[in-house]
Amino acid sequence: MAPKRDYYEVLGVDRKASEDDIKKSYRSLARKFHPDHNPGDKQAEEKFKELGEAYETLKDPQKRAGYDRFGHAATGRGGPAGWPGGAGGPGQGDFSWSGDAGGFSGFEDIFSMFFGGGLGRQQARRGPQRGADLRYDLEIGLEEAAKGLERELDVPRIVDCPICGGSGSKPGTRPEKCPDCGGSGQVRSVRRTPLGQFVTSGPCSRCEGRGEIIKEPCPDCDGLGKVRRNHHIVLSVPPGVDTGTRLRIGEAGQPGLLGGPPGDLYVYVHVRPHKVFERDGADLHLERRVGFAQATLGAELSIPTLGGETILKVPAGTQPGTRLRLKGKGMPHLRRGGSGDLIVHMAVDVPTRLSAREKDLLAAYATERGEAVTMPEGFLKRVKDILSGAG
Repeated sequence: MAPKRDYYEVLGVDRKASEDDIKKSYRSLARKFHPDHNPGDKQAEEKFKELGEAYETLKDPQKRAGYDRFGHAATGRGGPAGWPGGAGGPGQGDFSWSGDAGGFSGFEDIFSMFFGGGLGRQQARRGPQRGADLRYDLEIGLEEAAKGLERELDVPRIVDCPICGGSGSKPGTRPEKCPDCGGSGQVRSVRRTPLGQFVTSGPCSRCEGRGEIIKEPCPDCDGLGKVRRNHHIVLSVPPGVDTGTRLRIGEAGQPGLLGGPPGDLYVYVHVRPHKVFERDGADLHLERRVGFAQATLGAELSIPTLGGETILKVPAGTQPGTRLRLKGKGMPHLRRGGSGDLIVHMAVDVPTRLSAREKDLLAAYATERGEAVTMPEGFLKRVKDILSGAG
């Protein structure tokens, strides 16, 4: 598996780039590699996903600081194979450890808590510890955001090994009290100085603060006492979500320690740009081109909406840049009833190729209005025919 590219390189910006520079670069590249503009191009699709991942991290000052310090490990997307965010993981590719609601700041912290010296320090607190939060990045289309959806997720969690019950010992055996610390998990050292005797204590290096040692490790968890299991949940996404919307699923994160409650699962929504509509909150924007005669005399036009085609009445005398509003044809409001509007921006087409008769008719129109134009050859005779009905 190819190594992940640096997020700054992905977005084509300097490491000192401002938030505005990052946003501007992302929007430009997202339009370029959007799947709707590159149908069937898997490479463009992968680049589009890579851009979204990089932007989601660098646009947030806290996440950006963690990335600058720890790299991809801080995002949970650079972990070991078989673990959340690592190669060979659950296939989702979007789960990561999160510190957004009291959890841990990165993959390294939570990993060491379960499988390294950090575990001893956690146990040394001698009290229940809340489980780490998990983060899931969900990418959906604009139509899905408008209607809402349900998505089944297999959330990767670290739980007690069901074979050894979390003890780490082979079934039929038990952990033994550590002979170095007597089972306390702490060792004391005494140092004599001219100023007196100093006594310090710290985690036992032999048992890493557990107070126990495992002589016959469990074959299923290799003595860790923890295994990875998927927790199946159904995620309900309400209508009206937008990029940046955060959904919380209580107690769907990592299990707690020493009887503590589980963490939460936070789902961050990213809505893909649409090939027709531009979104501004609950309002949608659309450009519609009309002919000169339609804008002048008025017309009824078929306009696309998220719910299908509808008729837009263009009043006579519509000017270029006029904005016509279709009430309630935008996106649903996320936390209240009703919907935004669809705002149609009118663009008037000026024809570049005309038949001889069309030129004569426009020239006659200009003459009637007293507008000075370049007259077609033989215009005076033809305009008499037009006005007399003989043309």
